[in-house]
Amino acid sequence: MSHQIDIKKLSYSGLLVTLGIVFGDIGTSPLYTVKAIISNAEVFNELLVYGALSCVFWTLTLQTTVKYILITLRADNKGEGGIFSLFALIRKKSTWAAIITMVGGGTLLADGVITPAITVTSSIEGLQLFNPNIPVVPIVLSIFLLLFFLQQFGTNVMGVAFGPMMVAWFLMIGILGFSQVVQHPEILRALNPVYAIRFLAVYPGAFILLGAVFLCTTGAEALYSDLGHCGKSNIRVSWIFVKITLILNYFGQGAWIMLNYTPGSEVTPFYAIMPRWFLLAGIIISTLASIIASQALITGSFTLVSEAVSLNFWPKVKILNPTNQRGQVYLPFVNWSLLIMCSIVVIFFRESSNMEAAYGLAITITMIMTTILVTYYLKTHGANKFFVIIFFSVFIIIEGGFLIANLNKFMNGGWFTILLASVYFLVMFGWYFGRKIKNRRITFLNLSGYLDVFRDLRDDNTVPRYSTNLVYMIKANRKEQVESKVLFSIFNKQPKRADTYWLLHVDISDDPNRFEYQVTHIIPGILIRVDFHLGFKIDPKINFYFREVLEDLVKAGEIKLESSFESLKRHGLPGDFKFVLLDRVLLRDFKLTKTENVILVIRGIVQKISIPEVRALQLDSTCTIVEQIPIIVSQPVATRIKQVFRK
Repeated sequence: MSHQIDIKKLSYSGLLVTLGIVFGDIGTSPLYTVKAIISNAEVFNELLVYGALSCVFWTLTLQTTVKYILITLRADNKGEGGIFSLFALIRKKSTWAAIITMVGGGTLLADGVITPAITVTSSIEGLQLFNPNIPVVPIVLSIFLLLFFLQQFGTNVMGVAFGPMMVAWFLMIGILGFSQVVQHPEILRALNPVYAIRFLAVYPGAFILLGAVFLCTTGAEALYSDLGHCGKSNIRVSWIFVKITLILNYFGQGAWIMLNYTPGSEVTPFYAIMPRWFLLAGIIISTLASIIASQALITGSFTLVSEAVSLNFWPKVKILNPTNQRGQVYLPFVNWSLLIMCSIVVIFFRESSNMEAAYGLAITITMIMTTILVTYYLKTHGANKFFVIIFFSVFIIIEGGFLIANLNKFMNGGWFTILLASVYFLVMFGWYFGRKIKNRRITFLNLSGYLDVFRDLRDDNTVPRYSTNLVYMIKANRKEQVESKVLFSIFNKQPKRADTYWLLHVDISDDPNRFEYQVTHIIPGILIRVDFHLGFKIDPKINFYFREVLEDLVKAGEIKLESSFESLKRHGLPGDFKFVLLDRVLLRDFKLTKTENVILVIRGIVQKISIPEVRALQLDSTCTIVEQIPIIVSQPVATRIKQVFRK
């Protein structure tokens, strides 16, 4: 815990860690951005180079520096960032906000598939400068296999080296770029926004080329998502160094093109600016940087899905903690799914130039969704109304332009990320709204009318004792209420006699790291409610936490855990516990709308990848039973069946 707090403070170690885990995606963009611009250009001339570089500079300045570094990082949820944390900050969880969050989350997960593929492939393609016959695809697949295999052991060992390695990367690209800029200093004129305006107004096909320009800022969303790992101070200060080296490299590639490029030639400007004697070392460093960028996207996907699970956007999947470092999670299903999808991308597209068409479109949509949510956040948190209008207008125009430009890539590969993002969206849509449909038909009853029934059942020796301690997981937020089906299970379905009835309620808090509980003695010694208040980044180890609650209550003298059987009590043996989980099964009928039926069908399909509630809450499966309880949708009866008597 202390380590986590330390690296969030502005410090040398915090800056080093930030460079290692935050800027991998945006930091490796020079590998392919300028190449994509030149290879997709219709006409090669000075305006192309100067205008495109001016667009790159002002995109990094407006989109990354102003929107994300200066404004969006302010929308932190107790130090956490990302689109799901942003949703948690919105006070009124409206349907439109949930859908926008799903769209943004789905496209961000799709970006997590494309980024490792294009960055690792781009770096390995540098080896073809030595030997054009080097098999790039098998090498990339081998790197993926090793990288994803190592995820289950945690990233502590690799993480120690990430910072220094990324420092070496940024110093390398900065120095290489500077070495070219001094040979053609006129390239710095591209800092003037007039070149960007002229480029967009005059150059043929300039608007379409914005799709390639956008590649320079695709990692900006990751800056916000990684806020919880590093803190805004470290991200803001380290960005100064990162941006300088990025601009130097982009402008260095532009200077080399102006001096050396032959129109129509197949060349990678990033590697072309390297001295021949440094090329092998440069390729090795580039490969390591691309692996680090991939690692950041993989762990980011783990965090993203685990937050989505906690906020009920994603079906429950197995979540492991491979190390003692708080907040570091490993999701086997996500890990191996990413390996399969990244491998499919590499095998299908084969070359990084082919992947560029699939890259950028999804993340543009994520950025638009973030702009909408941040605008709503600023509006509801007292920001100046004029500032909010300016913020929304400027960035919706910029990102809308990038989206239209990227849509031109749709048939050439953009369809892949949209298809992938759509699958992720449908998973979240079906799971989130399917749960809403089921919960709308759950009725709650006041416990006050059943207190005597609990007492009488406990003392009724004609009913066999079901368990000494009977524990129910409940969903009622109000302490005086419980679902009617819980009472049905205890009193009607099969009377369940116990000495003590426990009602456990898990409240997933908008505060990402909240970690506390409350106890309410509804009937002292007989009916006790425990409310767990857990942040959406806290692992829901309910069985473990409940044991800690019992220890605290015993220590305080509020309960005794002795067995209810006299023979066992004499020997000091503790009482037994039995957990009951209620699986609410919705019985369908014509009262459900067509939309609701479709949503429930999607949820039913998605449920195939969900783990059981017992595993999700990490309960002891040896003493947990699951009861199916019907959720009945009432419907009017037009005519009543008649009884016929025999004569």
